[in-house]
Amino acid sequence: MSVKQLMDLSGKIALITGGSRGLGLQMAEALGELGAKLAITARKQHELDAAVTHLSAQGIEVMAVPADLSKFDIIPGVLDQVLKHYGDIDILVNNAGTTWGAPAEDHPPEAWHKVMNLNVNAVFYLTQLVGKRCMIPKKSGKIINISSVAGLAGNPPGMNTIAYNTSKGAVVNFTRALAGEWGKYNITVNAICPGVFPSKMGQILVDTMADILKMMTPLGRIGGPEDLKGIAALLASEASRHITGQCIAVDGGASVI
Repeated sequence: MSVKQLMDLSGKIALITGGSRGLGLQMAEALGELGAKLAITARKQHELDAAVTHLSAQGIEVMAVPADLSKFDIIPGVLDQVLKHYGDIDILVNNAGTTWGAPAEDHPPEAWHKVMNLNVNAVFYLTQLVGKRCMIPKKSGKIINISSVAGLAGNPPGMNTIAYNTSKGAVVNFTRALAGEWGKYNITVNAICPGVFPSKMGQILVDTMADILKMMTPLGRIGGPEDLKGIAALLASEASRHITGQCIAVDGGASVI
């Protein structure tokens, strides 16, 4: 099989949470360009509408489902809508997430639960449901979890994001554990760990520390609008059929120094 055939996603159905903007939209562009039909979720209808217009203009087939996945009882209904429209899901990208900044000693309990509910619990519940209803029965599937380099290390001084770091560390080990368990179903489970990108969550770092961040990165730059496309395409395609349980940093090399 040629490399082009291995990377071809024609006829595949991809569900991307948090797919209306930022990193989620970037990955949606990549999978759609390779032929996948997309379903994207996000909380805000106007952002979904803008994303659908943007992707459709590129010739990508896409549907949108407004959803706050931290409200677990709606997750089955979200999946029902996607399956009613497309009939199946081949690729799941767990990208939706949130953060909260506060010193550990003063971190509000409600903020802790907000971060954990979306970044960890919703990832598990949605993945479990997609696995049971779509991937396990046909013994095939690609799951891509979006963690973070923050899940691979502690907080540097001044970065009071203990809930976020903890949640992303949980996603790393969730990825490894599920890969070990679902390999027998020919389902690959991998994680992408982005560094600093000018997304909504990362923008404050870009605005206040861009020069310092570049100095601390071997490639001398922060993440850009094309920098997650390649790894997302690889992990969603048959080109990665012998890769599972891996957590790949996409950070310009910052995590190695």
